[in-house]
Amino acid sequence: MSPKESKDSKIKTRLSLIENTNYQFNITFDIPVADIIVDETAEIGGDGMGPNPSRLLSTAIANCLSASLLFCLRKARVEIKSLDAEITTTIGRDHEGYLRIKAADVSILPKFASNDSNDPKKIERCEKLFEKYCVVTESVRKGIPVTVEIKRDNLT
Repeated sequence: MSPKESKDSKIKTRLSLIENTNYQFNITFDIPVADIIVDETAEIGGDGMGPNPSRLLSTAIANCLSASLLFCLRKARVEIKSLDAEITTTIGRDHEGYLRIKAADVSILPKFASNDSNDPKKIERCEKLFEKYCVVTESVRKGIPVTVEIKRDNLT
């Protein structure tokens, strides 16, 4: 969580359907970064021109965990050469037949600098602690209440 994100901070993301496309949406964030395009896979009728929501959630989980581990290691003054991560997300049908994310398996691959300053105890401490600080993963694990409102502009 950034220093500006207090206990009850809010973030906003806007989605706009791109004209003449099946399921492509332009995503605009409430921070000064480039927009992205998301899309559904060809199996659903999308054009596959961007990641779909399941891939975005997978990305958020893996990125949050990686950043959390990196933060802890840096705070402990452990020197990192590189850090890579991979997430495999399993999608399948629930008991009612709806597609759901059933599992997410994350592998994080840090490469440590080979020097005497990297204390193995500090690394072990971070490995035990970092998941607790990952906002996304811990939220997904517990379930997130989501409210939905449909605001009708017109019925044309």
